[in-house]
Amino acid sequence: MRLIAPFLVSLGLLVPVVAHGQDAALAAFNAWCFKAGQTADGIRARMERDTASPLPFDLTFWDVSIEPTSHDIPAGVERRCEVSFSGNHTEQAVQALRRQMATPPVFGTVIPLPATHSAEPGTVLIEGRELLRGRVAVVHVGRRNDQTFLAVDRLFDGLGLPREG
Repeated sequence: MRLIAPFLVSLGLLVPVVAHGQDAALAAFNAWCFKAGQTADGIRARMERDTASPLPFDLTFWDVSIEPTSHDIPAGVERRCEVSFSGNHTEQAVQALRRQMATPPVFGTVIPLPATHSAEPGTVLIEGRELLRGRVAVVHVGRRNDQTFLAVDRLFDGLGLPREG
């Protein structure tokens, strides 16, 4: 197999997907942070499989609808998936996020920012998104501590929807 694998790679039949730094973070975020039904260990394992082990970026993930967490949970937030990495790459992060949210199935429709969230220093994008079945998510891109971050929070059922009339 040692001789076959390099030959297959040279033919383009077996191409390992390994990215580093910002590219790995953006690809992992878009591939996994929008998928429901994941555990912290599961999402980390999937990201490590897709990028490299250990991850070349920081990952924060919890979903209290599936498993308990030791993270401090902001009021109203049921699930968080966030990646962060060194440097100022907010423009690339926003572009990658916009492409992902527009890819079918489209990630919700823009709604006013729920009261559970606000822009923090370094924010370049933050918006509420109405999801299927009346759920709400908040997407957030910015900089903190010389790192770029991308986050998506899903709120508890019934929170964050705009009030009518």
